[in-house]
Amino acid sequence: MKKLTLVKKTLLVLLLISSPVMAADKNATAQNYTTQGDYVTVRDAIISAVEGRGLKINHINHISDMLARTGQDVGDSKQIYLNAEQMEFCSATLSRTMMEADASNIIVCPYSITVYNLPANPKTIYVMYRKPPSAKSAKSIAVFKQVEKLLNDIITEGIDLSK
Repeated sequence: MKKLTLVKKTLLVLLLISSPVMAADKNATAQNYTTQGDYVTVRDAIISAVEGRGLKINHINHISDMLARTGQDVGDSKQIYLNAEQMEFCSATLSRTMMEADASNIIVCPYSITVYNLPANPKTIYVMYRKPPSAKSAKSIAVFKQVEKLLNDIITEGIDLSK
């Protein structure tokens, strides 16, 4: 019983660490897109749109795999996603401008785009990103608009490439 509790606590800590922007700003929301198609095709098109801008994907979180792997350990093996992955990356130029505007803007880095589909409707692909938190300074507001434009442009290009 103690082992199961330790596993649950560990997973909770990992979840909290992996989502700092949502925890940092209660008003944070996500920008959501949907498209019809093949999951792998859409995911790969998003990756191409990121890399096509000269940006390097630092890490891909395989969320659906993690949930499938750990479900039994936490006592729930219900399949939530058919596929779910999150790509993390940064723009050196935008990130530097963002952090020069306010050192606490580091919380926005890395940027992430999530792609997933659900078991009930595998051809509907969801693509989303977390919006930056509310900003106080004009410089932060301006650079956050640039970050959102970058993320929107990547997603719309990726969706277009996947068709």
